[in-house]
Amino acid sequence: MSATDFSDPATIAFLTDALTAAGVAGLEISRPDGQIRIVISGEGGARIGSSEATPRASGSAPEVVKAPLAGHFCAEHPAAVTPQTLPRSVSAADILGFVRVGHVLLPLRAGRSGVLTRLLAEPGVLVGFGDPLFEIELPS
Repeated sequence: MSATDFSDPATIAFLTDALTAAGVAGLEISRPDGQIRIVISGEGGARIGSSEATPRASGSAPEVVKAPLAGHFCAEHPAAVTPQTLPRSVSAADILGFVRVGHVLLPLRAGRSGVLTRLLAEPGVLVGFGDPLFEIELPS
């Protein structure tokens, strides 16, 4: 039996739909190569999270935020009224954009405080696991 590919958008969408239909609040799977967490909210939506990369030391090259799984890249929330401008300051907890898998939006957190300087992928494009999406200049 082969291992389930949790970077496949179809797999994530299937699991999300199955959890929602079964009334299950969520699922977390940990393996040596990563972790995935799907949490179903009370309103029928879902949130997907994955383990974060280890932060780099200050003074190094810019931090690159990468896609944690395959899906369609959204530089901002689809319901956003005002587009975000670059460059802009961000904190570690700020949501920079999303990866959309079916009807599920996976938030992309900055992970580090700094200045968001570049968008490395076109909004709406299909991205794969590990594709660079944003560049953050870290404070010195």
